[in-house]
Amino acid sequence: MLDFSALDGAYGILTSSWSAWLWLVPGLIIGLVFGAMPGISITMAMAIFLPITLYMDFLPAIVFLTSIYTGAGFGGSVPAVLMNIPGTSSAVATTFDGYPMARSGRHNQALGVALASSVIGTLSSYVLLLFLIVPVSIIVLKLGPLEMFAIAVWGLLLLGSLSGSSVWRGLLAGVFGVLLGTIGMNTAGFIRGTMGVPWLLDGIPAIPAMMGLLAASQLLNLINTTYLIENEDDRKISFAKIIEGVKLTLKYPTIIFRGATIGVIVGAIPGVGSSISNLISYSETRRNAPDGDSFGSGNPKGVIAAESANSSSEGGAMATMLALGIPGGGATAILLAAFAMHNIIGGPQFIAQNRDIVYAIIFSNFAQAIMLLFVGLVFVYLAASIVRVPLRFLIPSVLVVSTFGSYAILGSLAGPITLFIFAILGWAMVRYDYPVAATVVGLLLGSLLEQNIIRTWQISRGDIGYLLERPGAIFILLVMVTSVTLTAVTKHRRKKALAAKDAAES
Repeated sequence: MLDFSALDGAYGILTSSWSAWLWLVPGLIIGLVFGAMPGISITMAMAIFLPITLYMDFLPAIVFLTSIYTGAGFGGSVPAVLMNIPGTSSAVATTFDGYPMARSGRHNQALGVALASSVIGTLSSYVLLLFLIVPVSIIVLKLGPLEMFAIAVWGLLLLGSLSGSSVWRGLLAGVFGVLLGTIGMNTAGFIRGTMGVPWLLDGIPAIPAMMGLLAASQLLNLINTTYLIENEDDRKISFAKIIEGVKLTLKYPTIIFRGATIGVIVGAIPGVGSSISNLISYSETRRNAPDGDSFGSGNPKGVIAAESANSSSEGGAMATMLALGIPGGGATAILLAAFAMHNIIGGPQFIAQNRDIVYAIIFSNFAQAIMLLFVGLVFVYLAASIVRVPLRFLIPSVLVVSTFGSYAILGSLAGPITLFIFAILGWAMVRYDYPVAATVVGLLLGSLLEQNIIRTWQISRGDIGYLLERPGAIFILLVMVTSVTLTAVTKHRRKKALAAKDAAES
C-alpha cells in the first residue's frame, strides 16, 4: 500500500527547503477569515489568491492553496455556531446544535468542539488517504450517475429527521427546496419556472438563497433581542472553556471515526462532497446516540458529527483529484488549475511518476491540520467576541456584509435580490415551524438529483432492469433503506420508552 522509497523522497522534498512551510500559516489565516465571512466561499477565496501562486514553485503554491482550503473548511463553522449562519454549505448541520449551544451561553465550548472535530477529522482523512488513495480512485471510477442519484436520494430522505419536531414538515420543506433547485434550464435543455427572468436560467443562486434562508431570516427573528446571549454572565469569553470543548471532543472517538469515514467516502465522489457528508454523519450519530432526542437543542455530539465529516471530505476530494485528475468541487478545480499553471497534469500518470510529490502534499496537509489547532484557537477566541456586540449593531453589519457578499458572488443585483426574497421566505418558514435547513439542503440537492436521473435515464434508455447491472447502486440503496428503517425503529422505541417512563411517574 505504501511506497517507502517515495516516502523517503517526500521527506527529502519537504526538508530541503523552508519555502513551502512559510506559506502554511498565512494560508490558514486567509482561509479562516474568508470561510467565516458569509457569502465568501472556499472556491472564491482560493480563486482570489490563485494568481499569486504563479510566482511560486509548485509545492509552495499547492501548500498555500491547500492551507486556504483547510482553514476555510473550519472557518465556515464559526458563524454557524455563533449566528446560525453556515459560512459554507458544508456547515449546515453544524448549525443544528452549535447555534443552540451558543444561545444557551455555551459558545466557547461549542467553538472548541467544532475546532477539535475539524482538526481530528482532517488528520484522519489524510491518514486514510495515505493508505487508500489507490483503492479509492478505483472505486470512484466505477461510480456512475445512478449511484450518485442514490446518494442524493439518501440525503433527501434524511431531511425529515434532521431538524424540527415533525418528520412530515421536514420532508415537505425538503421537497420544496428540491423544486426550487430545479428552476432554470436543465441538462436536457428544458427551461422551468424562470418567469422570464434571465438570471434564473442558471437556476436559483444557491449561496445567496442559503444566506437569506438561514442568516437574514434568523436576524429578522432577533430584532427584539438585545444580545445573541441574553444572560450577561454567559457572554464571557473564556479560553479555558474553549479548551474544555476541545477535551470534550476527545471523549467521542467513535463519532469522529464514523464522521471521518463518511466524509472521506462521500467527499471522494465528484459533485457530492461535504454538503451531504455532514448530513449523513449527523443523522447516523443521532440515530445511534442514546440521547438522540436531545439533538437539535444543543448536543455537542451533533457538532462533532457534522464537523468531523465535512472536514474529512477534504481528504476524499483530494484523493479523487490526485488519483484521477477529477475535481470533486470548486476548491479542487482551483487546485487543478494551479497544477496546470505549473505545467503539471493531475491524474493516474501524475501519481505513477511523482508519488514522492503526492506524499509530500499529503504530509503538508498533516502539518496544516496540526497548525489549524493553534491558529484556530486564537481565531475562535477573537471571533467569540461577537456575542458581546449589541444586536442593534450586529444585525445591520451582518446584513450589509451578506448583501455585499451576495453581490460579489454573481457580480449583479441578482445576488442581493435573491438574498432578500429568501430572507422573507425563511422568516415565514420559521414563524410557521417549518425547518429552514431542510429547504436549504433540498435546494443544494435539487440539481444533483435531476442531472443524475436524466443521465441514468439516457444511459439505460428507460430500462428499470439497468439497476440490476449496477451492484454499487444496489449496495447504496440497501444501506439507505437500512439506515432509514433503523432510524424509524429507534424513534419508535424512544417514544415507547418515554411513554412508559411517564406512565410510571404518574
